[in-house]
Amino acid sequence: MARIELDLAHAYAPNPKQDSDYALLPLKMTFEDGGAYALLGPSGCGKTTLLNIMSGLLMPSQGSVQFDGVDVTRASPQVRNIAQVFQFPVIYDTMTVAENLGFPLRNRQVPKEQIHKRVGEIAEMLEMSGQLNQLAANLSADQKQKISLGRGLVRPDVSAVLFDEPLTVIDPLLKWQLRRKIKQIHHELKLTMIYVTHDQVEALTFAEQVVVMTRGRAVQVGSAAELFERPRHTFVGNFIGSPGMNFLQGSVRSEGLQVADTVLPWLSGQSLPPGEVKLGIRPEYVALVAAQTPGALPMQVAQVQDVGTHVMLTARFAGQTVKARLSSDAARMAQGDTVWLQVLGEHSCFYQNEEIVA
Repeated sequence: MARIELDLAHAYAPNPKQDSDYALLPLKMTFEDGGAYALLGPSGCGKTTLLNIMSGLLMPSQGSVQFDGVDVTRASPQVRNIAQVFQFPVIYDTMTVAENLGFPLRNRQVPKEQIHKRVGEIAEMLEMSGQLNQLAANLSADQKQKISLGRGLVRPDVSAVLFDEPLTVIDPLLKWQLRRKIKQIHHELKLTMIYVTHDQVEALTFAEQVVVMTRGRAVQVGSAAELFERPRHTFVGNFIGSPGMNFLQGSVRSEGLQVADTVLPWLSGQSLPPGEVKLGIRPEYVALVAAQTPGALPMQVAQVQDVGTHVMLTARFAGQTVKARLSSDAARMAQGDTVWLQVLGEHSCFYQNEEIVA
């Protein structure tokens, strides 16, 4: 296992001059020994580039990569002792499950009895003990991906296991089972694991720390709770959650936050620097309240969606849209009704230049 420290930037084209020329903008980041991390973001944000730099498949155009304080920027994946699991299973169909799992150890000329013991341990973790003598060609996609995972885990001295969207080709029900298995294995083996995905559910349920990326930047690193409660960037607020965070454009006044022609009085202890600001509030924290309640706005109902466990309300105020997750009692509201929704409260966040304001 290894502590991985990054201080780098990367551009595929020579002589980058502006931010758009970079696949990865300058970043400093540390992945602690034994931690479970996820790199989360939309396609093209740089997460696979970052993973390939850590594995040694790609050398950064600027900066360095360190494993346990040793510079490995120019070292090969073999020297780094990295295991990588890709989107599609990388196995040998003509070999049995046992032969596939033991292949990395045979390459290192590990004694047969040790290989047999280790393969048995990994197969038991993966719940494949009864299939060790089956040819890999006859297995389903999720079972083949289990073998890929097992080959990454079979070396007891591996520095880190890197996953590049490993559940892409897996059936949705089996995805949940495999994700649970990966998390269980992490708890048992305490390996450094880094998981790349564009799926927030995968990232937030697997990782202890999630790195949210957009356009080559790591905009926030935090736990699931931190990303949900205090997004440091409007992108994180919008990307995390379903639906994402509401944003209302306003301006700071001494007496409160002005949204269109309405001023919402500050709560006790609140204060912000003057200027334009975005108020961010999760749909889960938007409350249906009585008229004239402090921190609330009169809004016109645009849509009411009853999804059984709750109602998703879409309402508008002065051309701006707010979504609220309400109890099923709210289903009686109709399009065009006026409702008061509380948007300013203890869970509100404020943003200037897309960054959170303390």
